[in-house]
Parts: sequence; C-alpha cells; structure tokens
Amino acid sequence: MAEASAGVNLRRVCVFCGAQPGHDPVHAGLAADLGRAIAARGLGLVYGGGKVGLMGIVADAALKGGAEVIGVIPEALMDRELGHGGVTDLRVVPSMHVRKAMMNDLSDGFVVLPGGIGTLEESVEIQSWAQLGIHAKGLVYLDVDDYWAPFFALLERMTEGGFVRPQHAGLALRARTPEAALDALAGWTPPTVTRWMTQKET
Repeated sequence: MAEASAGVNLRRVCVFCGAQPGHDPVHAGLAADLGRAIAARGLGLVYGGGKVGLMGIVADAALKGGAEVIGVIPEALMDRELGHGGVTDLRVVPSMHVRKAMMNDLSDGFVVLPGGIGTLEESVEIQSWAQLGIHAKGLVYLDVDDYWAPFFALLERMTEGGFVRPQHAGLALRARTPEAALDALAGWTPPTVTRWMTQKET
C-alpha cells in the first residue's frame, strides 16, 4: 500500500471502465458518481473516448460538472461510430497500443471501474509499467461490491507463489468510494523497488 506522502500534482485522472453498462445498476451509478467527483475537485478526465456503457456515463457526468474530458479512441472503434462527440478533446489514434501510451502520458493517476477483458488488460498493463518503473502514478480499483475481489485474490496468490513482490502487488490499490479513490491518488507515493532490482539494490 502507499506510504504517507505530501501527495502528487493530480490534474487529470484516467478512468478505465466497460464499454457496456453491465447488468447491475450499481455500476452505472458508481461511474456517474466518479465523473461528478472528478469535476467537483477541478480535475480533468482522460478515458477511452466512447459514448456507450460506463465510459459514456462517466464522461457525461464529468462534462455536466464542468470538467475537461479528453477521450482517446482507436480509429477502428471511431469508424463504428462509438466515439463521443461531446467531449472537450477527442483524439483518434491508430491502435490500442498508442491509445494506452497516450492515456498514460495525459494522466497523473488511474481509477478502474467495473469492466470486461479490455478494462482488465488496460489496468494490468499500467500496473506492469509501474512495476518496471516506466511511470510512478497511482492505480486504484473503485470497488463497492467486491467486483474486483477475484483479481486481488489472484494478486495474493501470485505473491504467495513468489512471482510478484509484495511491493508490486501493492501497486494496485482499492477504494470503496470515488472520494476515497481520488484521495488515494493524490496521496500516492510509489515504492522504490522496481522489477529488475536485485536484492542487494533494495
């Protein structure tokens, strides 16, 4: 878990979430609450650029609250008319790889809402980049109903098996409310141990 710190200069928050609304209305409500909380703090939102699912809900809520909203969407998805035409800045990129790199560059921290394989892939790659020392930004799973509990159980199993250091498992934080998630990002201090350090270097 993060140590106590003076905090980071949190200006924009990247949100990973589903392009579907999901079956449980709690998740849609959570996405809207997060968008409002981001706007209420005067922060900007960076997200996948879609107008549907939880992506559209969090973007619409942030926009309604007056936040800057930057969407980053691959050409293939834009061509299917899934891009959100009402955001502050919609950036169309050639691939999913470019999308993730740009979202990282534009953001000062990450919040993960419920979602599917794409959401999981994005968030795990960001955690991997943090483990490798590519970035030093916080990553928080916003989890009101234990949706992400199986993922955290897997992280624990990886740690017990000797494949993940405890410091790197702790790169994935967990919060129950949008406010707690944003507080965690603002107070984040990354571990000093990166993946390829030897025991002597640590």
